[in-house]
Amino acid sequence: MKAKLFDKTGKEKRELSLPKLFAGKIRKDIILKVFEAQKGLFMQATGAKKGAGAQYSASGIIKHRRHDWKSSYGKGISRIPRKILSRHGASFNWIGATVSGTRGGRRAHPPKSEKNLIKKINKKELRLAFSSALTASLDAKSLEEKYGKKVSSGAVFDKSITGLKTKDFLKSLKKVLGEHFELALKKKKVRAGIGKMRGRKYKSNAGLLFVIGDNEKMKRNRIDVVSAKELEIKDLAPNGEPGRLVCYTEEAIKDLEKRFG
Repeated sequence: MKAKLFDKTGKEKRELSLPKLFAGKIRKDIILKVFEAQKGLFMQATGAKKGAGAQYSASGIIKHRRHDWKSSYGKGISRIPRKILSRHGASFNWIGATVSGTRGGRRAHPPKSEKNLIKKINKKELRLAFSSALTASLDAKSLEEKYGKKVSSGAVFDKSITGLKTKDFLKSLKKVLGEHFELALKKKKVRAGIGKMRGRKYKSNAGLLFVIGDNEKMKRNRIDVVSAKELEIKDLAPNGEPGRLVCYTEEAIKDLEKRFG
């Protein structure tokens, strides 16, 4: 497979032969499998606070015996741990506490931070998933399915692109991508609906992914930049769907071939 090589001004220099890694069969099922398996690697460990819901001084199982102190005999109440709000002699004003069926009590099965979220993945399947995702970034059919229209992607730039200022970089990118330049930029907007009240106020598109070499450095706003050694399936196929707008540097292509070749 071949791709066009551009300089820092967005002018085409020549055609570049890509390694076999970019010419694999697109396996959506393998990409999704690896994406789901790697989810746990990037998730923050969450769990309930130790002792949550058990901070009350509630007695254990209530006695159900005649003529006994703090007995529930004859009171028509269940034998669950209770905390005392007030009392008058041997009459208690108490409410259930601590156990999961009570207000403010602990959860029956809370999430545990020590839970192992990491799933193993076969090395051959991992390589196949990367090959499929990289191929999909150049495949016209996959890109059309992803964006709902014909989109050209897979531009390769020489190393001079990394030294540009953001303003000049975006000009070069616009010259290469043309009318599809707007798809390359991240856009954040306020979500419609009640999700705004549930911790997900904003929605954002994935935008363009720019893959650089291991020894190259670049920071850009409104696009994702990742080095070849840190490239993951979640970068190439957000939500496990292949066909993202991706651009590469010439060094990145060489480093990817070393990593997976």
